[in-house]
Formats: sequence, C-alpha cells, structure tokens
Amino acid sequence: MDVQEVLQCADNLVFAKTEKHLDHLQEAILRGTWQRQKYPEIAKACHRSEAHVKKVAAKLWKLLSETLGEDINQSNFGYTVERWLFSNSFSITGNNCVQIGKVSCDPSHYPKASQSESLQEETFNEKTSNSERKIHLDLADAPEPNLFYNRTSELTTLENWILGHTRLITILGLSGIGKTALTLQLISQIKHEFDYIIWRSLRNSPPLASLQTDLIKFCRGGAPVPAPSVPAPYPEERATTGGLPLLEYLRSHRCLIILDDIQTIFSSQQLAGNYQPGYENYGAFFKQLTESSHNSCLILLSWEKPREIAALEGENRPCKSLQLNGLGAEAQEIFREKGLAEPEKWSELIDLYRGNPLWLNIVATMIQDLFGGSVSEFLSYDTLFLGDLESLLHQHFDRLTASEQQAMGWLANTPEPADISKIPENLQVSPPELLKVMQSLGRRSLVETVKQNGRSHFTIGQVIREYIINKSRNKN
Repeated sequence: MDVQEVLQCADNLVFAKTEKHLDHLQEAILRGTWQRQKYPEIAKACHRSEAHVKKVAAKLWKLLSETLGEDINQSNFGYTVERWLFSNSFSITGNNCVQIGKVSCDPSHYPKASQSESLQEETFNEKTSNSERKIHLDLADAPEPNLFYNRTSELTTLENWILGHTRLITILGLSGIGKTALTLQLISQIKHEFDYIIWRSLRNSPPLASLQTDLIKFCRGGAPVPAPSVPAPYPEERATTGGLPLLEYLRSHRCLIILDDIQTIFSSQQLAGNYQPGYENYGAFFKQLTESSHNSCLILLSWEKPREIAALEGENRPCKSLQLNGLGAEAQEIFREKGLAEPEKWSELIDLYRGNPLWLNIVATMIQDLFGGSVSEFLSYDTLFLGDLESLLHQHFDRLTASEQQAMGWLANTPEPADISKIPENLQVSPPELLKVMQSLGRRSLVETVKQNGRSHFTIGQVIREYIINKSRNKN
C-alpha cells in the first residue's frame, strides 16, 4: 500500500465523519507519519511551526480515533493501517471497494484479505516487479502492540541481516523494552521478502514436536500433517524434527517464523539459557536451522539468550543477536502523551528508568496520579519509587540462582562499577564460578559492562538497584 492509497483511505474516513476532505496540512501530517517523520520534520517541510502542526495532528488523530472506534496516534498509525489490511477488520463490497467499519475506501490496488472467521490465517497478494506473490500471514499469537517509538537503527540492522540471509536472529531484552513492537514494525517493512510469516508464543511451553506440527500445518494450508514415509536420515534430525519435514518447507518456501517468550522453556534457578527437562531438543533445533542450507529466517524473542547462540553467532555467520536497549530522547513522546509537566526534567527520568518504554509508561502514570504531573516533585524524594515495577522485576529475579542473587546483592551495594577480580569476602563464590555468574547475568540483560582503565567493570541500573535494596529491607 503506497502513501497515495493511505491518503485516499484517510480522506474517505474523514469525509464520512465531517463531510469535509483532508486539507493540505492534514495530508502532510499523514504523509510524513507514514514515512516515519517526526513533527519537527513535518513542520519544516510545511513551513509551519511545530506547535501548530502538533495541534492540527492531535485533532486529526482524535477524529480518526472516533471514526474507527480505536485509539489512533502518530506512533501507531502506520501499524494500524497495515493491520486493517492484514485482518478481517475490512471487507470487499460489491463495488470492489474496501469497507473499514461503515466507511468505504477506493482500493483499486488494495489486496484482498482472507475471510476466515477464526482470523488464524490471513493471505494477501503482494505485487512485485515480475509477478504477484501470495503471502500467508499468521500473527494470531502476537500480542497487541504497544506504541512504537523510533528505533531506526535497530530496524535497519535487522532488515540488513534478513536481506543478507541470516537464518537465526535473537532479539534480547528485559520485559517491556520493546521487542514485540520492534518485531511487528519489522514485519511491516520486510513482509514482501517472504511467502509465509508466522508468529508463535512459547508462553505455554509447547513440546518441540507440537510446535513443528503446528508450523507445518499452517504451511500446508491447514491440511493434516502426514506421517513421514522415510525416517530422517540423521539421528540429530530425527531428534529435532520427530521425522517431520519442517526443514523441507523452509527450503521450498521463504518463511519468517517468530518465536516469542523463549525464556519459558528455560529452567528457573539455573544459569541463563539452560533448558527445562524435556526441552533440550529446542537447542538442537536452533542449531540445525542455523547450520542447514535454506532461505528462511527464525527470530527468537527472549529475556535471556539460549546457550547455543553464543557459539553459533558471528560477524560472517548466519546467526546474530540484537541486545535491545532503552530509548533515548524518543521516550519523551511517552511523557507528552501522559501530559507530564516540566519537559526539562524528562531526560533525568529517562536515565533513571533506563529508557524502558513500559517502565516509563508506568512511572508517568504514577506521576500523573500522585503528583499532578509534576516531575520535579516526584524526583524530590530520596528513594526511587518503583510501584508496579516491583512485580515485573520479581519475574526476572525469581529465575536467578543463589549465586546470581548474591552477585546482584553485591553490585546493588557497590555504588561504582565493580571489578570482579576483587571479590569481597562476604561473597561466597569462587573466581571461576563468579565469571560464569556474571556471564549469565549479562545474558539475562540484568548487568551492564563498562570499561575503566582497560578493564571490564560491572554495574546495574538504578531501578534494579532499588528493587534489590527494597527486597533486602523486607527480608530484614
């Protein structure tokens, strides 16, 4: 769908509500938003003030939200338009027009969506230079996206990896950091590269054989998966696929498979990336998909890195990892949406909460509820208030080994970055064990490495530090 089709559809939506067409500035706002421009860029192109553009945009988003019955804003506009086209929220009328709700849009180039009542499988046609490619999309397992904030460099990196035929990509980060939103945005940009795009969550820890049967069934258009006539030739392939020819589908079609919540198949109270009993074959599966010849791609979303990945990844290898960090100045959009005061204080909030979008949304709501939106009043307290963040962090810390918890307690009570060659006496961990522990904590995204005088030192963020100190106080 190109920008002119987006503008035509939006104009019909606005006209249905107001009996007025989009004006020049409204069109410029939608065009700029579709092209992922920010308000200052749009204002400069239109020779208008940023404040005026924001005022007009706010009214436009409100109008579209009222027309469609869902929240529309600059951050989610692009994704929402894509979702309309990928789902049954629109239908084809007798005049070959796209119907969104009660509004018809002129869609001479729009793809026709599947009319499956279950919304489990959707199909649309993507026109290429030589032919029309049929793309099968199943995002039924994907969570509702949070607002997407500008991550241009991360998107570019992931897109380059995929175009470079990377076979396995792991996106790592704490809960709420934006792994889902980033991946959904990535799908909208690279969907034309694939025949099948499938999102599956492992939150219920499905056995590998069940997952593969489900994936093959989707690739077969819902047809039952036949029993293999010939066993897989190699023992490792029989172990990983159960004799099912998933790899054959990955070779004969270009598939993008996203597996979310990978951490649920790992054991708690063990070092990061150790599988639960009965799930070890996932590790062999990831290894096989990385090392076998095919044109498909597997993306893993996880709180912690699978232990095989470190040995498989490399600059010139088909396995890569992206450590997703917090937002920078882009996070200020969260505070604008929440109506916080004192913009000059916002950067301090972003630093304290490490730019984690979910954390910042939680703290912004709390500041609005308790302090009337005053950031300086919130920051005047000596201790960092966590509120609802404590339950989120507990999910991460509940997975740690006793040695990891000791190490985190040490880091929490060490104001400066710690040198692990100088182990305090009260830390009952041997030097070799401490190295394993710090590596594991890094794979869980809980510690940060900084260089001082040519040596690696380790530290933790203020939110995590406060959580550990509060937890220690409660025990005492």
